[in-house]
Amino acid sequence: METAGTGATGTYGSGGSARTPAVGVGSAGAGSAGAGAGTAGAGTAGAGTAGVAGERRQLLNVAYRLLGSATEAEDAVQDAYARWYALPGHRQAEILSPGAWLTTVTGRICLDLLGSARARRERYVGAWLPEPLPDRTEWETTGGDRTGRGDPADQIVLDESVAMAFLVVLESMTPAERVAFVLHDVFRYPFAEIAGVLDRTPAACKQLAASARRRLHGDRAPVPATGRAEVVRQVKEAWQSKDIAALVALLDPAAVMTADGGGLVGTVPHPVEGGARIARYLLAIAEKAPGLELLEHSVNGTPGLVARRDGHTMTVAAFDISDDRVTRIWAVRNPEKLRPWTRATA
Repeated sequence: METAGTGATGTYGSGGSARTPAVGVGSAGAGSAGAGAGTAGAGTAGAGTAGVAGERRQLLNVAYRLLGSATEAEDAVQDAYARWYALPGHRQAEILSPGAWLTTVTGRICLDLLGSARARRERYVGAWLPEPLPDRTEWETTGGDRTGRGDPADQIVLDESVAMAFLVVLESMTPAERVAFVLHDVFRYPFAEIAGVLDRTPAACKQLAASARRRLHGDRAPVPATGRAEVVRQVKEAWQSKDIAALVALLDPAAVMTADGGGLVGTVPHPVEGGARIARYLLAIAEKAPGLELLEHSVNGTPGLVARRDGHTMTVAAFDISDDRVTRIWAVRNPEKLRPWTRATA
């Protein structure tokens, strides 16, 4: 796959750091996401407060790809920083690479969250989908600006490793597989250092990443962004004109649409299968929701659609496209996952 952004250029895209993440994850000491001296290379060795704070963007990029939730990623990074600042000064001084220590702790926090997330998602109403990201997602700074402006430095790099299709496949992996795969294949951390996150041998981490790769679909040449955008635009136009024949023609006969309302808004509880059924469902929405406006918008770095009504984002839809036809639609309707979108599309 083609990589994007700066920094780590793993097989599935970049992590968006000015430095190469493979500088080292290091070991954060014993225990789950515990404190201790990192042992990995240079990186931010001897860094002061500014240097430690400068790791935030990298950590957010790692955490979002591990968790599929911007909110949980922010919480995980905040937790890692809280543990760092809770260390006595002499302990901080002993850590050769604060950035490596923070990455290890963040990875372990995410590993724990992934384990508990499985139980939570079993109780989730309907399908659970990753939290969609608009372009230039901005994060609220700790204890600072809560108006939504956030810190421009704290942004997720939108490349192929955050595409909805990719994140959905990551959800099929075990927590350990996901951590090993994301850190190695996306961020290019060596297995010897990933072992410090998973508390396993490098050989075991290598096996986990290999198992994760087998869960991925076969290598299919990615559709250029311009081609994706044109198909999405045609879907929008067919929906707006209520042209069911055109809509069916744009959908693969075996297409699947999955919607996530989180039990907070009405949506289909199970995936809708078949292009014709999806087309009828979408046009039924058009009939029942007058005043609904469709906007073309980047969703996790790829062309998508945003449905708005009365200034509020109602749905964010991501698409997977093959041979100029839509094969998958992921429609996120859970309002808790759409808070950045009302601001982004206003």
